[in-house]
Amino acid sequence: MARRSHFTDICSVACGELDLLGAGKREGWLSDPSLLAALHPHALALAHSSLSLLIILPIDPSFSLRPTTVRPPLSVEEGHISAIEWLPHADLLALALGTSAGSLLLYSTSGDLIHKQIVHPGRILRLKSREKSAEILQDVIGAAVSSEELCIVFPGAVARFDGSDIQSLFRRWLEDKGSRMWDSRLPSEEDDDIPYGRISLQLWSINKYGNCVDASIVGIMPPPLLELQSSKRYYCAISVGEDAVISAYRLSEDRSRSIVGTILSKVVPATFSTLASVSRMIWRSEQTVAKKSRVALQPFAKASPLTCLKDPPRKGEKMALSPSGTLAAITDSLGRVLLLDTQALVVVRLWKGYREASCLFMEARINKDKASTSSNCGEHKNNDYSLCLAIHAPRKGIIEIWRMRTGPRLLTVSCPKGSIILQPSARSAASSSSSSYNPLKVFLLNGDSAQLSVLSSSIG
Repeated sequence: MARRSHFTDICSVACGELDLLGAGKREGWLSDPSLLAALHPHALALAHSSLSLLIILPIDPSFSLRPTTVRPPLSVEEGHISAIEWLPHADLLALALGTSAGSLLLYSTSGDLIHKQIVHPGRILRLKSREKSAEILQDVIGAAVSSEELCIVFPGAVARFDGSDIQSLFRRWLEDKGSRMWDSRLPSEEDDDIPYGRISLQLWSINKYGNCVDASIVGIMPPPLLELQSSKRYYCAISVGEDAVISAYRLSEDRSRSIVGTILSKVVPATFSTLASVSRMIWRSEQTVAKKSRVALQPFAKASPLTCLKDPPRKGEKMALSPSGTLAAITDSLGRVLLLDTQALVVVRLWKGYREASCLFMEARINKDKASTSSNCGEHKNNDYSLCLAIHAPRKGIIEIWRMRTGPRLLTVSCPKGSIILQPSARSAASSSSSSYNPLKVFLLNGDSAQLSVLSSSIG
């Protein structure tokens, strides 16, 4: 009997553009820390930070897209590419780039620059686009919540863009592109790099327990005790870092500035103004100073620390969030994986022996205890799937699937060395002729063969 394969090949992304990233020239090129990857059901984006190079590759033949190479013209002051993420909004798709100097750039799938603005001074560590399911689109006060959001992580801060604001900018760009030929040039400095205006955002400082290396806004939380109900919402943010393995914060929409925000909004601009005056007197560079003074710093909103876990010499490394945001899988420097309940803010499970591991949540049909609620054999509902955690251990060359929260290990799959696991920021749209539920899946990109595969959603 032939041995069952738990992977289904999707496509091969092998092309001449990958040679620019080192494919076929050195073993383990996908494991290069300078290489960044982002997956969408229609396309794969690969970027190299030190080369300032971006490659967009099609993976869906029905999607009109061809391999595109982009070299963002970043100056020394703007830094280099430090994070990438796909931004799907309804029928629109764009790619977000974050730089080591705090700039956000939005590109179309054809390589046109849509938008550019400075978010916050500092290195952008992560860009995280998150879509919310219909059952969690109402917050604790009953107000409507956007179905998408973009979270930007800095070493000591986190920013949030509302999905509706980004979608509105996409629409304006499409209307402008339809009315005239888009010249695809970089916006000039005279336009302040924002031809369609700045996208409004919220910014919080989360460095109470030290800088972080990863963070996420996990959802909406109730207001503090003894505080009157109001129209403003509170978010919960979880961060991981070197000083505190896990930290939690309550983020308020209140624009009341904290001490740090007051310093940044009052003292720093005054200092820049004084330095600018001295510079004009000495160097007579009035034009240059005028341009620099136009960049305004976004003040911090109120962030209240809730709890933290300090366990030296353990250091937090990466974090993956479940679809509902109620669970977070955190890897640390001691080869452990911690499962955090983001509502109770307690660690509910721990695995050992997974150095340099990567984790992603997925949904799987477990055949041995399946109680299908589907009326047709070919259709499956949400209740047919169980939430699982996929742990990729590159040193062992395996992927393990564990059932959440306290379930057993369901599957161990061997995978080639030099491979990485990926997950789209949005699920692929189900066929209009089918009402079958589309589960959350995990994909594997093989660095040697450039083959993209998907892990089976049926286990047992």
